[in-house]
Amino acid sequence: MSSRARALTICAVLVLALLLTAALAPLPFSVASPGPTANVLGVNKGKPVITVSGADVRKTSGQLRMTAIVATGPDAPVHLPDVARSWFRTDQAVMPREAVYPVGDNTKEIAEHNAAQMKDSQNSATSAALGHLHKSPKDVKVTLRLADIGGPSAGLMFALGIIDKLEGDGAGHDLTGGRTIAGTGTITADGTVGPVGGVPLKTQAAHRDGATVFLVPQRECADAQAELPRGMRLVPVTTLGGAVDALKALKDGGKVPAC
Repeated sequence: MSSRARALTICAVLVLALLLTAALAPLPFSVASPGPTANVLGVNKGKPVITVSGADVRKTSGQLRMTAIVATGPDAPVHLPDVARSWFRTDQAVMPREAVYPVGDNTKEIAEHNAAQMKDSQNSATSAALGHLHKSPKDVKVTLRLADIGGPSAGLMFALGIIDKLEGDGAGHDLTGGRTIAGTGTITADGTVGPVGGVPLKTQAAHRDGATVFLVPQRECADAQAELPRGMRLVPVTTLGGAVDALKALKDGGKVPAC
């Protein structure tokens, strides 16, 4: 074998070794896909999601579904072939691991963090909803239960669910108009709606579970349109009051904001 051939052989072996190492090395990513949805007006794990005392509660029709994503865990290795496959699928997304798990290095720590975020989100949603309805939290007590789902992104839908349970559209009708409406968005006690992650996957989860309308934080309109399922209508929102007005307009055939 000539020296040139030997050199080429050695280079080829080194390149193959490098490619094999790259393929087998764990990468700092998570692979996410559409997760569960839950109707905040209904029952989850045998218990009502929204329970109210100190005020009359309406019987509602239609659904308000919060949405979520699922992702590979912090301890689950993700390799180059996993990333490559996900790039060509519309029902998966490759996300930086720190974007999915900003706090915690193991499943237990992350679960505790997500549970704390969910609790804060529920408190903010209750404050925002009661503030919108001009009701005192001293008189009206709201309990929110949603098992096995964490994080802050259900805040908007919790708040809308409370309003629909207590007041509806203010004229004796449901905010949903009998539709299945899904959405996502954080919320603050003053009713400001904030952005979340994984919106394209959440629209797919909503479509899978029968929703035809999706409430999306306005700043994430472009993300939501990226893989929007056929027949899904996006409604951008920035505040709880704006979301309520949009649902009323949708129900009554009025002008509804669009992305």
